[in-house]
Amino acid sequence: MAQTTLAGRGWVRIPVVIRATVSGLLIGMIAANFWLVFLLKLSMPIAAAAELLFLGAYVWWAAGGGPPRSLQAARAEYFRRRPLSGAQWLWGMVAAISFAATVHAALVLVFRFVPFPADAFHHGYDLSFIPSRQMQWLACIVSALSAGVCEETGFRGYMQTPIEKRHGPVIAILISSLLFTLIHLTKDWALVAMVPAVFGAGVLLGTMARASGTLVFVMIGHWFMDIGLFAYWWSQIAGTFAQRPIFETGADGAFFAECAVFAAVLALVLYAALRLRKLRGV
Repeated sequence: MAQTTLAGRGWVRIPVVIRATVSGLLIGMIAANFWLVFLLKLSMPIAAAAELLFLGAYVWWAAGGGPPRSLQAARAEYFRRRPLSGAQWLWGMVAAISFAATVHAALVLVFRFVPFPADAFHHGYDLSFIPSRQMQWLACIVSALSAGVCEETGFRGYMQTPIEKRHGPVIAILISSLLFTLIHLTKDWALVAMVPAVFGAGVLLGTMARASGTLVFVMIGHWFMDIGLFAYWWSQIAGTFAQRPIFETGADGAFFAECAVFAAVLALVLYAALRLRKLRGV
């Protein structure tokens, strides 16, 4: 008992940024990899059912359920568990949908400036071992849900929340977004041109979580975003990106339309976050 107390005191003495970073990465990234094990070891749709059961138990525990009882209140706080009004649900869903649209619009613009590296994007995302197209779509949807729930719990919950309390939201959002970017830039598709898009996505997610005071909408937004990433950009079951960079085509009408769409959906997600902040009273 004394050793446990001493260990706890030692952990508390570590700077909040380090504690929050370690906790967020462990709680978020370890859980996110359970789906890969299920997908490779179990056949669809059994793997999907197993992952949904796991995610249910994971959210219950991360939001303050189960042992240890001494940390239940802290886990509920880090998970940003709170009741939501109808107006918060309305603007939260607007923020989530417009966030997903913003990321995909940003990727289109990225690959109007640099060639789309199809081989790198498709490497590691071959779903041909899943025989039916319906089950491939289910795998994409569950993959996206797993990433949305686990990564947002880790980065915008257990990492960002305690840093917010100690250093304020700006520092917290920047730190969680930087770590979010570094983790994702270990992938084959991580080229330099992707850095602003990934970091910007992290900043928007952090801003939404702070403004709304909940992880619900960032999880939904991340889920919607990743459905498109898995099904379109990575596995191509929803189509193939075939546009060419503007240094080949020139700044054509399509490019200006794509810029306008990006600006519109970005403005919408920022406006929705502002409304959520006002509704929360922060």
